[in-house]
Amino acid sequence: MAKDTLRVSGVKYTTADSGYFEKRKLTRAAGVWGLWGLAVAAVISGDFSGWNFGIDAAGFGGMLIAFAVLVVMYYGLIFSIGEMSSAMPHTGGAYSFSRAAMGPWGGFVTGLAETIEYVATTAVIVYFSASYADSITTELLGFSMPAWVWWLLLYVVFIALNASGASISFKFAIVVSVLSIAVLLVFGIMALASGQFSWDKLFDIAPDAGQSAFLPHGVLPILFALPFAMWFFLGIEELPLAAEESHDPVRDIPRAGLWARGTLIVTGLIVLFLNTGVVGAAETGVAAEPLLDGFRAIVGDGLAAVLALFALIGLLASLQGIMFAYGRNMYSLSRAGYYPRFLSLTGRRHTPWVALVAGALIGFVALVIVDAAGGSDGVAGAVVLNIAVWGAVLAYLLQMVSFVILRRKYPNAKRPYRSPWGVFGAVAAAVIAALIFVGFLLNPAYLPAIIAIIVVYAVMLAGFAFWGRHRLVLSPEEEYAVSGGLHGDPQAEGYGGAVEEQLLAADGVDEPKA
Repeated sequence: MAKDTLRVSGVKYTTADSGYFEKRKLTRAAGVWGLWGLAVAAVISGDFSGWNFGIDAAGFGGMLIAFAVLVVMYYGLIFSIGEMSSAMPHTGGAYSFSRAAMGPWGGFVTGLAETIEYVATTAVIVYFSASYADSITTELLGFSMPAWVWWLLLYVVFIALNASGASISFKFAIVVSVLSIAVLLVFGIMALASGQFSWDKLFDIAPDAGQSAFLPHGVLPILFALPFAMWFFLGIEELPLAAEESHDPVRDIPRAGLWARGTLIVTGLIVLFLNTGVVGAAETGVAAEPLLDGFRAIVGDGLAAVLALFALIGLLASLQGIMFAYGRNMYSLSRAGYYPRFLSLTGRRHTPWVALVAGALIGFVALVIVDAAGGSDGVAGAVVLNIAVWGAVLAYLLQMVSFVILRRKYPNAKRPYRSPWGVFGAVAAAVIAALIFVGFLLNPAYLPAIIAIIVVYAVMLAGFAFWGRHRLVLSPEEEYAVSGGLHGDPQAEGYGGAVEEQLLAADGVDEPKA
């Protein structure tokens, strides 16, 4: 017997095979602190490296302004996605929000942006973690391995960790988040107690003609510093991806986002001021290992390998957190049929192990290709980092547009949590994200990343147009959108069933309004 189908918004849905959702189960294992740990772990490596290049671009003053601007953006962003995730407690996150607001194409474009962001961010962290790990083994154990061996080893270990069960992943996230915060707090205390910190060092970049010590290169470079300032917060927006693994996503995701955001503002200010004030802005802005250089300035080079081990903790924390994100992002898009459906299989431990492996393969191949093209001068890490930030900015912009549309499209939809900043917060975050996007276009250093993303989008959009859009499944994210919010909470209502049958019987109708 032919499967029931539903054609709406230019796509076609078919009934899922018997047992489809049973093979794609997730386990509810996280409370508010598990979610807090996940959010902090995903971001915390940004305090250890990457952020400092913004000082080279705009000076300490410019980086401080960029930091303040992004605090505003991330408050607006997290408040807004907190509201949307309470209304749509699905694993889809950003894809789910845009799907409900802008249809299947909008959902796919946004979901793909997050896939790019998280897969590329994981690759960046693998790249830097491998560098730190090789320095440690060379110094302490007397052996070194090729970079690609380290990359492969890190991917394998952390796929095993993330595939071992959601409960283990959340507990690990809490532990490494606490350890990473402890490292940063110890550094802050040492920086202040050592006498190495100096306010003058914050402004030791020689200003260009006609410029000031606060903004040594003028105002425009603040725009170029924004992508690096994002490294203090990039990844916190992954929280909605844990919605179907949270005990109470409606309550706990907004709360965890609030606590994580506060934590990351404090840790970011510690390294922005104290790391720069110990090492000096001129040196910090070009340092490959800024926090490690700060420790070295305080205690000397004798403990360099031990200090590198401390820094590695933060990198590994984010490796686990961001790998969790790309696994759930790819899982949700695959479960709905946008990506090949086999990617959403979860196995007996109810973790999306196939998606984890697929994302790792993509990241590993990208690192090998970019590193081979860039030689041994570290170009791979910089290019892939830019790809990650560009994907994040696009996803942020589309989510904030979705927030505004959903407030108008579904004014009566159930919203257990409402953003205290409302539409203003979403618009403010969207404007700042758009500015960062423009900054990418104006900076020729980002051109390789932009070209890479254009190629990815061209291939994936063509695949969706000719194949994916004819093979969609009424997953929770899709049912919410197609039913106008009638089927919104898989925790309470399950998957498929009567709502799916009702929708499939209404072939050819437009998506209803709430």
